[in-house]
Amino acid sequence: MATNTTHLWLREETKPMEHRAALSPDVCKQLLAHGGFEITVEESKDRTFADSEYADVGCRVVPGGSWRSAPSDAIITGLKELPENDTTPLTHTHVMFAHCYKQQGGWKDVLGRFAAGNGTLYDLEFLNDDSGRRVAAFGFYAGFTGAAVGIDAWCHQQLHAGEKYPVIKPYPNEDVLLDETRAKLREIGKAPRIMVMGALGRCGSGAVSYARKAGIPEENIVKWDMAETAKGGPFQEIMDVDIFVNCIYLSSSIPPFITQQQIDADRSLSVIVDVSCDTTNPFNPIPIYSVNTTFDNALLDIPSANSAKPLQLCSIDHLPTMLPREASNQFALDLLPTLLQLPTRSTAPVWARAEKLFHDKVASMATTN
Repeated sequence: MATNTTHLWLREETKPMEHRAALSPDVCKQLLAHGGFEITVEESKDRTFADSEYADVGCRVVPGGSWRSAPSDAIITGLKELPENDTTPLTHTHVMFAHCYKQQGGWKDVLGRFAAGNGTLYDLEFLNDDSGRRVAAFGFYAGFTGAAVGIDAWCHQQLHAGEKYPVIKPYPNEDVLLDETRAKLREIGKAPRIMVMGALGRCGSGAVSYARKAGIPEENIVKWDMAETAKGGPFQEIMDVDIFVNCIYLSSSIPPFITQQQIDADRSLSVIVDVSCDTTNPFNPIPIYSVNTTFDNALLDIPSANSAKPLQLCSIDHLPTMLPREASNQFALDLLPTLLQLPTRSTAPVWARAEKLFHDKVASMATTN
């Protein structure tokens, strides 16, 4: 690698049915044109962008999974977690969503690998600007696709009651997804009532946007945020809608939104989409389930004494991969200004704060059960 260049190494994603990328070919092109960057891209048959799209803009393409033997100064860049059942020390600097800073299940195992290998983690979830806002997030598309799954699951209950919900596959663009939703709603002849919790945030605004674009009447879209939840849960209002989409950002303990007693009683609610997916978080405000669902098994049947009204829950933790190209392009463009600061990351505020947070979290392992 040339002297004084920053080497980004885009690794292959290994999470099943993950099609997004942290770096798009367009952003790679802009980084290379800027100068001071070298970019290596691992081959991937699942990524929404073809390997050739990266090669065409000047990236070096290498076999998938070869990041383990990358040069020591390469910054290993990805989205989702590293492969499971691997406890080897991590010696590189990694940029990814590690899901280990809020004491999620296995958080010490993840951080322990960095500590053992003297590696560094820059968690994408905690790259924040001076105002505390994330510099790049998939939140809008998480809410957007979450609402799509919620509405589609409700439609499936109306049109194919008792049948297993089909495998979710990625869509080439949002227009194809919306056309499918609108056709099903026309076939049913009525619109559901949908509540979006956290409606004013990135994620919630995405959910509201999808409901509107799908043709759900405005009066059927219940938009709640901090003002409405200030009284503390649980909330009967959730039981009175057909679809509940949870889009909050959970940072501390709050009363539950829903209880088992509520879902055992009479209710309209039949679909929950927990976009926030705080599944293993001890403060999970939807404490009626404890596992993530997947694209091939998207809905969990929630046990209820109310046998006349089934309740199904979606807790897929990478929903934006339903629209992988659009979501990846937007994320990478949002991340670009911060990536350009990587050569001075020791003093650039966004990166410096993220590195300090990493070291603080590693230190907390010794004092946290």
